[in-house]
Amino acid sequence: MFNKNKTDLNLKTEESSHFRDVLSHLSPNHGAEMLRYGQSKAGVISLAQGEGSLPTPDFIIEAAHKALLEDKTFYAPVAGLPALRDEIARYYGDIYGVQIPANRVVVTSSGTTAIHLSMAAILEAGDEVVAITPIWKNLLGAIELTGSKTVQVPLDYKDGNGWDIDLEKLFAAVTSKTKAFLIVTPSNPTGWVMQERDIKAVQDFARERGIWIIADEVYARLSFTQKRTPSFIDHALPDDRLFVAYSFSKAYAMTGWRLGWLVCPAFAEGVVRDLAMYNNMGPPTFAQFGAMAALRDGEDFIEKQRGLFTRNLDLVMDRFAKIGRIEMPRPPATFYAFFRVEGEPDCLGFTKKLIDEGGLSLAPGCSFGKCCAGWMRLCFAVSEEKLNDALGRLERVIKTH
Repeated sequence: MFNKNKTDLNLKTEESSHFRDVLSHLSPNHGAEMLRYGQSKAGVISLAQGEGSLPTPDFIIEAAHKALLEDKTFYAPVAGLPALRDEIARYYGDIYGVQIPANRVVVTSSGTTAIHLSMAAILEAGDEVVAITPIWKNLLGAIELTGSKTVQVPLDYKDGNGWDIDLEKLFAAVTSKTKAFLIVTPSNPTGWVMQERDIKAVQDFARERGIWIIADEVYARLSFTQKRTPSFIDHALPDDRLFVAYSFSKAYAMTGWRLGWLVCPAFAEGVVRDLAMYNNMGPPTFAQFGAMAALRDGEDFIEKQRGLFTRNLDLVMDRFAKIGRIEMPRPPATFYAFFRVEGEPDCLGFTKKLIDEGGLSLAPGCSFGKCCAGWMRLCFAVSEEKLNDALGRLERVIKTH
């Protein structure tokens, strides 16, 4: 079922001649494989995906419903409705204190699409992307699809102090072929947050060398101590080679809506717009009215979610301490517990064991980069009842091995 050297997304040898060569050489996606395996089993609780249990708030749904009733079902501008682009620009002014002209904002069909558009705009076969890991596997796959090479620079794990980046290692990974840095902050899966001083240092380094920065800031509003985390937007110049991707999925509980946005330099607007036109002609019209409602009236809901996530994180930390054998630093942001179990170095084998013996599906750490073979990710953005059930299942498996 689980081939560590080949993913089922890869094409069989006899079929590969029909398709692009890169598709037959995609690296394994063990997280996707394990998720599907868990879904094939009855009675399995899944905390493997980055999705909460709270539904999209009514005021967002009502705004989209109203748009449908008013026949907002025709094509919208490829870069997004002007009113939504204006709303996102206003949002940056209100939340970040930064003025971003609306022409630097492109509305996308998901945050993932924003990343793909960024990469499609700048990457060619043979380029290198220096990526901070652990990182969501889909982003590494997006690099592979361009024919570029990923250079992984892992965060340092310091016992008792969590995760941090060594900028010397990051900068040393740059070569003459480096086209971009790929940085997710706050980090999925670790919850690590890049500090302002390090963001500025990376910006200065990249600016001097003409290197792009692709920043995934999807979890920026899900900090446990701040209204929002430091951003590459904070100190960027208007013409910096910077793409910042965001999504409505996490902070507003809109995962199934598939809406996000991309902030780009003004000189890139036309290129990104044209790429989106050839990709999918832009995001659905009526859903963008729900997105506008989210930005205008969503602050109370974000605070509600943060309260739930904080309580659940406290619960996870308390239960892990009582279970024993579990090592996990408290994350400063996101809704993930990234942990390892003493005596279980094979995260792929252990997550399969959790499904088979405990009825619990988690994401194996090896799917987030070369550095995390012994780690696992648990999403705690669920009800307390479901979380307690999941933690009980985890405890039972740990105590029997």
